[in-house]
Amino acid sequence: MHPTSDAARARAAAVFDLDARLPQRVFRELTDEAVFCEFDLLLTPDAWPALSALARLHGDRQVDLLVVEVDGVAGPTLSLSVEATPDDYWMEVGFGSGREPLESITIAAQTVALTGPSGSWGCWGERDPEVAVVRGFPDEAARHDWHARYGPCVDAAGALASWLPQVFGNRGIPDAYAAEMAANYGTPQGNRDSSA
Repeated sequence: MHPTSDAARARAAAVFDLDARLPQRVFRELTDEAVFCEFDLLLTPDAWPALSALARLHGDRQVDLLVVEVDGVAGPTLSLSVEATPDDYWMEVGFGSGREPLESITIAAQTVALTGPSGSWGCWGERDPEVAVVRGFPDEAARHDWHARYGPCVDAAGALASWLPQVFGNRGIPDAYAAEMAANYGTPQGNRDSSA
């Protein structure tokens, strides 16, 4: 494996619990209020400006993407300069370079984790339940500005009210799932013990 891949995988493992899945806590240390986006959008050229902007907020010069799970096994890792274009990102995750659609990250990946060398931000995406979760905004103003520029995005309450019901369909969102999602991704968790 390429050394860059090893380093990127180690950085992802420091930011995320790679064995966890939503609604569990996938972020190890980041506890600011999460922003939810669509998983399908995350692996398209349209997502790149938002990802590179978040990396730049923390002084990162690259974005690392780890495919945590593809068909039940760990997938590839890539690092892309924040100077890259949306087309460059698509060449890596999409159907470029002569890749068949089914071989592309955007089609095959089930779970992905993105972060940068600072380890101060992260984006975790899962195909099922079709959401990506972003954390690591320096403050509320930065979160609001990023949300306004790169939406559509919602908070945990919004995801539970409008996005996830479509995933669960007639079954409805299980109460335990909703409670765990709200507890782990809602408002900052400084008082987790007293609110549990």
